[in-house]
Amino acid sequence: MKKYVSLMALPLMISLNACTADIGANDYYASSANRVSATQACTVVSLRPVTVKSNDNNAGTLLGAAAGGVAGSAIGGDNTAHILGAIGGAVIGGIAGDATQAQLSKQTGYEYVVRMDNGTMATVVQGNDVYIQPGQRCLVIYGKQARVIPYN
Repeated sequence: MKKYVSLMALPLMISLNACTADIGANDYYASSANRVSATQACTVVSLRPVTVKSNDNNAGTLLGAAAGGVAGSAIGGDNTAHILGAIGGAVIGGIAGDATQAQLSKQTGYEYVVRMDNGTMATVVQGNDVYIQPGQRCLVIYGKQARVIPYN
């Protein structure tokens, strides 16, 4: 039984980790290729480290509930025990799946506050794959996924 539940946990963890969004300045989706994005020159005013959390844990809840329901139904006994085990396993699995996805999808990043050359200010949160210091010249790229990159 323990071996069966352990084997179910591995695909669950892999599936939940696959739900993590790519938030880095160097991460692009194929749908963003071959498109023109507006860009403005600016200067970084400040930055601070932030934690980016998933606001959609439905996949974790559903996968956890399914795995818990299957595992719970394997409890020995009569039909009533199987049904109650499946229900209890689904509830506990859903709670565990939600909590697991919340932890696995958490990412670190930076919140950049930038001053555009025209004097307006903007804030962009992105992954920590690019570090731009306060006072450094940069570019803000507008689009479906805004990003701040160094001005080379």
